[in-house]
Amino acid sequence: MTVAPVPNVLTLFRVATIPLLVVLLLEPGEGRALLAALAFLAASLSDFLDGYLARRHNVTTSFGKLFDPLADKLLVVTVLVMLVALPREPRVPAWMAAVLIGREIAVTGLRAIASQEGIVLAAERLGKYKMAFQILALHGLLLHYHWLGVDWHAAGMYFLWISLVLSVWSAAEYHRKVYRTCRFGF
Repeated sequence: MTVAPVPNVLTLFRVATIPLLVVLLLEPGEGRALLAALAFLAASLSDFLDGYLARRHNVTTSFGKLFDPLADKLLVVTVLVMLVALPREPRVPAWMAAVLIGREIAVTGLRAIASQEGIVLAAERLGKYKMAFQILALHGLLLHYHWLGVDWHAAGMYFLWISLVLSVWSAAEYHRKVYRTCRFGF
């Protein structure tokens, strides 16, 4: 029996965090908001840690290549959907969540098409900035209430707007890159 590399275990941890977040976000309340934000923080840190460990120890697996970005997308999409659905006010606008989720689906599909053409689309710097602002936004939006003199919903929305702009921009860049490189026979 072989033991899964630590980065893969961390990826699975992120996926396992998703049902916990859903349960915590089913009902509004400051305590649940704090617990959800802490769970999301742990999942976000595990993403950073698994990438660091995989690069540092040169431990890359087919599982990790496929499931690491998938786990990130599942986590972000779950949180966005739950934030839109929560009965607390103010809410995350559904259209913003739709644009962000649509971007993730479009870029994932684009990567699959590029892969079939023998092109590997590595995460670009712009996409990494998008993810960083998205993580900051979702932390603030999960906290939602006033804590330590900060309106966390307002702070989260500020970062979500930045993330939205970077999301659309990076998606356009990915599309431009693929269309310049591939012949699609339209």
